Amino acid sequence: MRLLGNLLWCILGGLLSALSWAAAGLLWCITIVGIPIGLQCFKFASLSLFPFGKEVVYGGGAPSLLLNILWLIFSGLPLAIGHAAWGCLLCITIVGIPFGLQFFKLARLALTPFGSRIVPAL
Repeated sequence: MRLLGNLLWCILGGLLSALSWAAAGLLWCITIVGIPIGLQCFKFASLSLFPFGKEVVYGGGAPSLLLNILWLIFSGLPLAIGHAAWGCLLCITIVGIPFGLQFFKLARLALTPFGSRIVPAL
């Protein structure tokens, strides 16, 4: 079931979502200071390609908070708004609700990506 969900996900906007995370990662990697932030973006681009069967665990301390504030100012807000808009659009139909929920998961992740980990779902 996860395989089918991930395949449909790529068709219904997952590929576009992964490309947006990768574009943000490339922009951050232009500067030497932004490379750690860009690498985090690439990690979440892979989650954005295949989100079914994976969960995000949030946590972190003061360094994560500082990076999340910096991220939110420069890149997080546009990504979060885009994911939330796709989620609302897909939740209009009953069939699209599982995909919309994945977009909402990615929208929350776009707001606070640092200090979070990707783990397999049980």
